Amino acid sequence: MHRKILVAVDGSVYSSNTIRYLGRLFEDLDDIFFHLLCTVPSTASDAGREWLEDQELLNVLDAESRQRFSKAKRHMNEMVLQFSRRGMDPHQISTEVKLARMGVTDDILSAAQKGLYDALVIGRRGLTKLEGMIMGSTSTNILEKCHDVPIWIVDGQVNSRKFLVPVDGSFETLKAVDHLAFILKDNPYAEITLFHSTAMFSQRQTPALEECAELFGREWCALHLVGSDNHFHGPEQLLLDSGFPAARLHRLETSKGLYASRQIVRQALIDGFGTIVMGRRGSEIKKGVFGSVSGKVVAMIEDVAIWLVG
Repeated sequence: MHRKILVAVDGSVYSSNTIRYLGRLFEDLDDIFFHLLCTVPSTASDAGREWLEDQELLNVLDAESRQRFSKAKRHMNEMVLQFSRRGMDPHQISTEVKLARMGVTDDILSAAQKGLYDALVIGRRGLTKLEGMIMGSTSTNILEKCHDVPIWIVDGQVNSRKFLVPVDGSFETLKAVDHLAFILKDNPYAEITLFHSTAMFSQRQTPALEECAELFGREWCALHLVGSDNHFHGPEQLLLDSGFPAARLHRLETSKGLYASRQIVRQALIDGFGTIVMGRRGSEIKKGVFGSVSGKVVAMIEDVAIWLVG
């Protein structure tokens, strides 16, 4: 099955880091497709702008906004060239430069949902710093509003193809691993470590069997979500069932540290992981971006990508 990834770009160095990350991770793979989207803010009146074509909007823009739009198109060509250097075939890459209608964040989210993409990718300098046309406060808004499309955040330059997946036995963890298994199917580069911390304030979760049964089937859940090591075994089995090789799949358990979020970031730094993959619970979402474990990890990471599912 083909995988479709929406990549929000803005021509900044942080977008270049995103393209570099994706190109390295999926180098020479021909069954994954990327749509590069640049949404350019404009000064046109809000009234009725969502109904106008780009050319109509351009006609009412000031000179600065038109220049910004032209610059975005030039940057888009550079992004495509970066992908091509990583062995991506032109048919795997599509592009779109458009003027914002509902606002940059809402336009990106609308595109992600309507296009039935498997993930939305954004680059950033830092969630507390405004940077460029897109990346800055928009990253925070996307995290707050987007819960039905997995979000990949790329922070800085990421070189490692090693994945760290915190597991706690929850349904949300299983959904995150299911997403990872789908995306990394037949990937010859990736290496995955399932990580569990028994540190204080870290809790093992009881799988929501009814929810799991709806997604994975009752028979599968009865076989793989029981036993004292179900927090490891369930995710392992999902990856193995997808064809991911056992030789590149590892377990890691630790009792160090006090807080799960800090231990996750620490482990990623110590062992040179390039990507952290986490599930998000509904209760976490209600706490806001920085009130949850996943949100705290997002706030602390540097030169690491994080995939948030849920």
